[in-house]
Amino acid sequence: MKRGLLIVVFLSIILSCKKNKNEVVKESETPIVLSKKPHFEPPFDWDAANIYFLLTDRFYNGDTLNDITLNRTKETALLRGFMGGDIQGITKKINQGYFTDLGVNAIWFTPVVEQIYDNVDEGTGSTYGYHGYWTKDWTALDPNFGTKKDLEILVRTAHEKGIRILMDIVLNHTGPVTDMDPVWPKEWVRTGPVCEYTNYETTTNCTLVKNLPDIITESDNAIELPDALLAKWKEEGRLSNELDELQFFFNRTKYPRAPRFYIIKWLTDYVNDLGIDGFRVDTAKHVDEKSWKELYSEASYAFNTWKKKHPEDVLDDNPFYMVGEVYGYGLSGGREYDFGDKKVDYFDYGFHSLINFELKDDAKKDYETIFNKYSHLLHTKLDGKSVVNYLTSHDDANPYDKERLNPYRSANILLLTPGASQIYYGDETNRSLTIEGTQGDATLRSFMNWKDLDSISLNKKVLAYWQKLGKFRNDHPAIGAGIHQRLSKQPYVFGRTYVKGDFKDKVVVGLELPKGKKSLWVKDYFGDGTKLFDAFSETYITVANGKAVLDNDFDIALLELVIN
Repeated sequence: MKRGLLIVVFLSIILSCKKNKNEVVKESETPIVLSKKPHFEPPFDWDAANIYFLLTDRFYNGDTLNDITLNRTKETALLRGFMGGDIQGITKKINQGYFTDLGVNAIWFTPVVEQIYDNVDEGTGSTYGYHGYWTKDWTALDPNFGTKKDLEILVRTAHEKGIRILMDIVLNHTGPVTDMDPVWPKEWVRTGPVCEYTNYETTTNCTLVKNLPDIITESDNAIELPDALLAKWKEEGRLSNELDELQFFFNRTKYPRAPRFYIIKWLTDYVNDLGIDGFRVDTAKHVDEKSWKELYSEASYAFNTWKKKHPEDVLDDNPFYMVGEVYGYGLSGGREYDFGDKKVDYFDYGFHSLINFELKDDAKKDYETIFNKYSHLLHTKLDGKSVVNYLTSHDDANPYDKERLNPYRSANILLLTPGASQIYYGDETNRSLTIEGTQGDATLRSFMNWKDLDSISLNKKVLAYWQKLGKFRNDHPAIGAGIHQRLSKQPYVFGRTYVKGDFKDKVVVGLELPKGKKSLWVKDYFGDGTKLFDAFSETYITVANGKAVLDNDFDIALLELVIN
C-alpha cells in the first residue's frame, strides 16, 4: 500500500488494555505515529459503517450569533439549556478533517427541526429542547441549530469527504405543552394514558411521559392542519407554499390526510431537497410498525428523486438507510422484538439495522466470545440485516466504562466488533459521563471536551488510539461486515474476510500481544512471502513460516495486504 507521510505526531500510548477497570493504565515508551497515507477507496457498506453520534447543541459552536434565539433566556438546571452547538459547528469539524482522521464515514446528529419555544420540568429540572426531540414544527429548522442553507452546506461538505449523513427523526410525539406551545388538536395527538410498557398496547397507544403528546399514528382518518401551525406559516410568509406542497404530495401518493402522512411528507422533504442518506428513527417501538414501512417507502422515493436530479453528487448505489431505536432490543433476539403479548420483526418494516443495546453488557466478556457471537448471529439469524453497536449514548444510564477507566479496551470492543459501530461524541476523547450536580441523562450530555485535547496528554493519547482503529475500520469493511475466524488463542489473533461482488477484503488483527518481539500466526490466511502492513505501528513485514513477526511495544497489530 502506498504511503505518503504528511504529518508525524509522536505520542506515547498505553501498553495494554487492562481487564480490571480499576487498574492504573501504564504508558508505553513506543509512540503512536499518526500519518495520512493514500489508499484505495473500499466500497461503503452500512453493515460496516463507523457512525459518529453527537448532540448538535453540545458538539461545536460554529456560529455564536445563534446561541440565544426565540427569547430562550430562562434559567435551567445544569446542562439542560442550549449551549451553542450548531450545524455550522459540525461542518467546521468536517472541513478540519476531524471525522476523516477518526475513520468516520457516517454522522448522526440529534434532530434539528424547530423545538418548542418554552422550557419545561419533567422532574429532572427546568429544560429547553436543546436535545432536539421536542418538535414544534417539522417543516422548519430550529434557529438555535442553524438554517436550512446551513444544513444543505453540511450535507454537501460531508459528501465531498465521503461521509454519509443520518438525520435523527421523531414521528412518535410532539414537544411538551407550555403556555407558548399549545397542544395539537385531539385528532392529531393523545395526551394519555402514560405508557406502562407491559404489552404492545401499553407501549404504543400511550404517551412516553405525562406531558408529551403522542401522535395518533395508527389513524387513517383525514384531518385538518392545526390552526396554530397555519397561523405560524402565515406569519412567516410561507403558508401558500406549504399548502401547495401538501396538495401535490397527497395527490401523488393517494394517502389519506392522516397525522402520520403529514409528518412523513415533512420529514422526507429533507431527503428530497438535500440528499440525506438515512434516518435514525427515534422511539421506534412506540409507533405502530406499518408507519415505518410507509416512511421508508417515501424516503426511498425522495432519495432516488434527489439522485436523479443530482447525478454528479451521488456517492454510490446504496439505497436509503434506516436504523431504528427499538429501546431494549439486543441482537441475540434475532429479527424479533418481544412485547410480551406480541412479537414484531422491525426489519420487515423498512429498517436495515436496529440499535443493539446488548454490546455494553457483552463488553465485559473476552474478545473472542464477543467477536465470535456477533459474527455468527449477523450471518445466521440476521443475515442480510445488521445492527448498530454502541457502548455509551445520550440516554443510557448504564453505559460500559462510565468512569472512562478503559478507553483503549472500549475502542477495541466498539471498533472491532462485527456490525456497524456508533461512536458517541467524546468516547474518543475521554469526555466525562459523570458531571456533578446534573439530574438524569444530563450527565451524559456535557459539551464536547475540545479544550482537554489541548491540555491533557492522556486525552490526546486516547484520541490517537481511536483514530488508528477508526481509520483501519473505515479502510476495511471486513472488520464490520466480514466473517470472523480466530487464528490463534495465545497470543490472540483473528482474521476477517469480506466478499461483495468483485471486491474482496481480508485482514488480521492481534490483541493483548506481548511487549517486544511477537509472532502472529497467519498460516492458511496469508501465505508465506505475502507482504503485509501493520497499520498500527506502520511497519512493513513479510509472512514467513506461517507467521507475521513484529518487534515493538504495542499490544495490538492491524495487518492488511500491501497493495502495489
